[in-house]
Amino acid sequence: MDSAIGRQARWLGSPWARGAAAALAGAVPALTFPAPSWWWLAYVALVPWLLLVRSAPTYRRAALDGWLGGTGFILAVHQWLLPNLHVFILVLALLLGALWAPWGVLVRALLGDAPARRPARAGSPPAGPAGAFGEERRRVTGGRCAAALVLVPSGWLMVELVRSWEYLGGPWGLLGAGQWQVPPALRLASIGGVWLVSLLIVAVNTAVAELIARPAARLPAVAGLLVCALAGTVAWFWAPVPRPAGTVRIAVVQPGLTGTPSARLARSETLTRSLAGREVRLIVWGESSLYKDPADHPALAARLTALSRQTGADLLINADSAHAERPGISKSAVLIGPDGPTGDRYAKMRLVPFGEYIPFRSVLGWATRVGKAATSDRLRGTGQVVMPVATAGGLRVGPLVCFETAFPDMSRHLARDGARVLVAQSSTSTFQESWAPAQHASLGALRAAENWRPMVHATLTGISAVYGPRGEQIGERLGTDRSAAAVYDLPLAEGTSPYTRFGDWAVYGAMGALVLAGGYAGLRALSRRPARARR
Repeated sequence: MDSAIGRQARWLGSPWARGAAAALAGAVPALTFPAPSWWWLAYVALVPWLLLVRSAPTYRRAALDGWLGGTGFILAVHQWLLPNLHVFILVLALLLGALWAPWGVLVRALLGDAPARRPARAGSPPAGPAGAFGEERRRVTGGRCAAALVLVPSGWLMVELVRSWEYLGGPWGLLGAGQWQVPPALRLASIGGVWLVSLLIVAVNTAVAELIARPAARLPAVAGLLVCALAGTVAWFWAPVPRPAGTVRIAVVQPGLTGTPSARLARSETLTRSLAGREVRLIVWGESSLYKDPADHPALAARLTALSRQTGADLLINADSAHAERPGISKSAVLIGPDGPTGDRYAKMRLVPFGEYIPFRSVLGWATRVGKAATSDRLRGTGQVVMPVATAGGLRVGPLVCFETAFPDMSRHLARDGARVLVAQSSTSTFQESWAPAQHASLGALRAAENWRPMVHATLTGISAVYGPRGEQIGERLGTDRSAAAVYDLPLAEGTSPYTRFGDWAVYGAMGALVLAGGYAGLRALSRRPARARR
C-alpha cells in the first residue's frame, strides 16, 4: 500500500498530471444533469475534487486546482455548445473557471493539513501526541472541519451566484438543478430555492471528504451528514405544501423540424386545429414559432384569430418582432384571443450570450469568425408581464422565453405579481442531438416547485414538458423526435411558497457566514501580532 501511495504522490507531483486530474474531477458533477441524470452521484461527485484541492502543497496550487476544476465543470456542462463556439468555448470555460480559484484556497485552508507546531523553546516540557498538544491539535482540527461544513458550501454558493449574472452566461448548470426529479429536493427548493439544494449537496460532499481524509474529524463529519439528512427529512414531512385549486386544460403545439418558416406555420396551424372540441383554454406555441409579428401583418393576425375562435382557446405564440425605431429583433410572446390580439405581449429580457448577442462586441467580436456566434445583437425587453387569459376565466399566466427559465428570480417575480401558471417558450433545435433539450426541459420542474406554480415548457422541436405546482411531471413529454399537439389537465394551486415569500435567504446566509468567518480570521490575525512582537 505504501508503494501505491508513493506512486500516487509522484503522479500528482507532476503539474500537468495534477492539472488534468483537477479538470477531470471538476467534470464529474456534469453527469448529474440530463441526459445521464445520475442525480444520486451529486452527493459524492465533488469528493475527488475536494480531496485533490486539500492535498495541494501551497495555496497557490490550490487556487490553480480550483480554477482547472471549474474549467472542467463548465466544459462538461456546456459541451453541447462545442459545434457552435468551437475553440471559443475553451476561452469561456477558462474565464468562468477562474471563479473557483478562491474556492480552492478556501478548501485548502479548511480541509488541508493543519500547520505544523512551532518548535518548543529550550527548557519547556515535551508534549507528544498523547499530551496536551495532541489534544489541542485534535480540537483545532475538529473545529476547522466543523467550519468547513458551513464555509465550503457557502463559498461554492458564491461562485454559483456570481456566474449566474446574465452577462457571464446565466445560472445554467447550478449544482442543485440536477435534483429536478427528486421530490425531497424539490420540497427543499420550495423553501430556499435551488440555492438551498446546492448548499446541502456541497455540505454532504464536504462531510464525505472529511471522513475519507481525516479520521480524527469523524465526529463533526458524521454530525454534518446527520444534520443534512435531518434537514431533508424535516422538509419532506413538515414543510408547507401548495393547496389544490382545480385544474385548467392547456395544450402544447410542437411542430418539430419542418424546414422553412412557412412550413412551420402550416404545421402549427394543422396541429392547433386538431385541438378543436377538446375544451382547451390555452394553446402554447414555442419560441420563434413566427418569423413575423402579427401586430405588423394584419393577414397573419386574422389567421391566428380564426384559429383561436375555432378552438375556443387563447393562443400564446412567439414572434421575431422587428422594431422600426432601431435595428434588430426581439423575441416576443404575444397573446391572441377569439377577438384578435389582446394587446398583451412580453419581449425577452435576458439574452443568450454569444447566441443572441456578443458582450463587449468590439473586443470579442472575433468569436463570429471561429464559430456560429450571433452576427447581430437581439433587442431586450424592458419588463416582465403577467397576462390574463380570457378563455380561461381570466387565469393569469407569466411568460418566459428560452433560457430565462434558468433564472430563479424571474419565475419568482412572476409568481409574486400574481401569475397562476408559468409558461416558457423555447427552441433548442440547434442542439437537437445533444444534452441541451433535456437539460432545458428539466429546469421547469425546479421553477414550478420553488413557487408552487405549474410550469408549461413548450418548444418547437422538443423536449416539451409540463410540471405541476410541486415540480411533478404532468402527462407525457414530447421528445425531439415528435411533431404533435398534446393536451394537459394542469393542476393549479393556492398559497405562497416560502421561497416566493422570502427569496434568496440561503444565499444571504452563505454571504453572512463567509463575512463572519473572514472577520473572525482577521481579528485573530491582529491579536497575534502583539504576541509575536513581545516574543
